[in-house]
Amino acid sequence: MGGTIGKSELQRRGSTSGSKLEGKMVEAMQKRAKEGTNLKSFNSIILKFPKIDESLRNCKSIFEQFDEDKNGEIDQGELKRCFHRLEISIPEEEIKDLFEACDLHEHMGMKFNEFIVLLCLVYLLNEPAAKEAKAKMGLGNLEATFETLVNAFVFLDKNKDGYVSKEEMIQAINETTSGERSSGRIAMKRFEEMDWDKNGMVSFKEFLFAFTQWVGIDEGDDEE
Repeated sequence: MGGTIGKSELQRRGSTSGSKLEGKMVEAMQKRAKEGTNLKSFNSIILKFPKIDESLRNCKSIFEQFDEDKNGEIDQGELKRCFHRLEISIPEEEIKDLFEACDLHEHMGMKFNEFIVLLCLVYLLNEPAAKEAKAKMGLGNLEATFETLVNAFVFLDKNKDGYVSKEEMIQAINETTSGERSSGRIAMKRFEEMDWDKNGMVSFKEFLFAFTQWVGIDEGDDEE
């Protein structure tokens, strides 16, 4: 599994960035939680890593297509033109909020892993637009991949409040590794990898960034 996100550099963004957007994420995730999840253990999530990795890497050609100046990043203008060419109906203010939320290092440009997170957030917050984008991008299995990521978060979010707490992560790991002494340490390590703002609660966005690294996709992938 990949390493953790550079927390020290990112902490300052955790509590202030995209509070309105985060509210929408929480509301959408609470709505999804009512539908339940078919995942029964953390191991069942891990077993899906290879397939998820392959599906997400198929987005690379789309990323490169919309990286017009070929600098390894998609800036806000390129993102707007991307949605415009795909005829995806997302309000400009929402595009701005999504961009700022996913541009973690404030480069004014999204790396490949940040672009993946943005696409998944679009799927969660604006499913009709996401399905439209999926069809026009030719990524037939992307919807199933994003749905798996949503289901994984729902599985971890035991109290269905739209966040994952340390206690919920421990519970999820214990359900898989019942009786093993190492289960608590595993849970804490995984939680720390997700909770980069160290506020004790993991949002869906934080979960997505950790997940891309767990399956082996990080910000350096755009330089391969």
